[in-house]
Amino acid sequence: MALTLSKKAMAVKPSSTLAITAKAKEMKSKGIDVVGFGAGEPDFNTPDNICEAAIKAIESGFTKYTPVPGTLELRKAICDKFRKFNNLSYEPEQIVVSNGGKHALTNIFSAILNPGDEVIIPSPYWLSYPEIVRLADGIPVYIRAEKSQNYKITAKQLEDACTDKTKALVLNTPNNPSGMIYTREELEAIAQVAVEKDFYVVADEMYEHLIYDGETHVSIASLNEEIYRRTITCSGLSKSYSMTGWRIGYTGSTKEVAKLMSSVQSHQASNPNSIAQKAAYEALIGPQDSISSMKNEFEKRLNYMVERIEAMNHISLLKPQGAFYLFVDVGNTFSKTYKGQPVDNVDNLARILIEDYKVAVISCGDFGFDDHIRLSYAISLVEIKKGLDRIEAFLKDIS
Repeated sequence: MALTLSKKAMAVKPSSTLAITAKAKEMKSKGIDVVGFGAGEPDFNTPDNICEAAIKAIESGFTKYTPVPGTLELRKAICDKFRKFNNLSYEPEQIVVSNGGKHALTNIFSAILNPGDEVIIPSPYWLSYPEIVRLADGIPVYIRAEKSQNYKITAKQLEDACTDKTKALVLNTPNNPSGMIYTREELEAIAQVAVEKDFYVVADEMYEHLIYDGETHVSIASLNEEIYRRTITCSGLSKSYSMTGWRIGYTGSTKEVAKLMSSVQSHQASNPNSIAQKAAYEALIGPQDSISSMKNEFEKRLNYMVERIEAMNHISLLKPQGAFYLFVDVGNTFSKTYKGQPVDNVDNLARILIEDYKVAVISCGDFGFDDHIRLSYAISLVEIKKGLDRIEAFLKDIS
């Protein structure tokens, strides 16, 4: 009899963002001049002071196990960051440091979900949310936020989607892939529904420092005590400090939820990397100049890309307010033809772009919108200009 593998694992979709990024890197390794707009990580080096803290940790022998939820000094630094930046009061016992944001989300859903529990996920969404929910035996429930809504759900939509099985809402602001942020008023309305219906809010705030045009970030847990107790705030250092490979994410929650998350982590991963924790501590307590300099550069790239794309035929976008992605509506190209064949769908469009124009874009069917692509501006302006020139050439070649 043949051995049977896990049906749950076999049902997981591979990450299309990682796949397209890997393909672009493979093409580059073969000497092909490809522009990759798939990057989900800053193109800047990790700041020197953070790297030096890691080197010092190695040299001093700080290479052993740490407490499961992270070192006390790092959790205290995270509490201080939550207080100053997010207007949130947490104690170290409420903080769990994990091996990146994905691991933090895995801990969260493992701690709060029982089989059959529903998790509401606004669409467009980061493609890993539904997969992580399913792996924790939850059921993703989608609410589509139309372009006319600035890709943001309303409190009424949220209320209408609730059932007696609703356990949580995933709230991602700034949003990946749309770059939109929720205002205080919008968050207050959503928080009211969460309190009335009594479910958790998983607030993914990974891009919280990357907000433009003078807008400000508001953490939903900071609104009042009722929503604070129902919110698990998730963030990390990957995007703000260009530390994607260091794999440090963290959460703030009630002590009850934090204890369960720590218990889960103790069996699945023990503690987060000890050296990376020292680097994370330095990132939080050291100079913060890198955040503003990276943000300023991202905003320059954003403005350039928006101006270019708004002048192109057949595609459109709403200017994002945060993160480092453009969410581009390409639906009007589907009725056009390329080399005598219909463009037809977003996956075919992405295939044409990478094969014939050497531009890698993310098709957003796995993000809940099969008529959009995502373009990252976490690449240099030189590469951005070259890539947009190629996309514009494609748009001129279709009829």
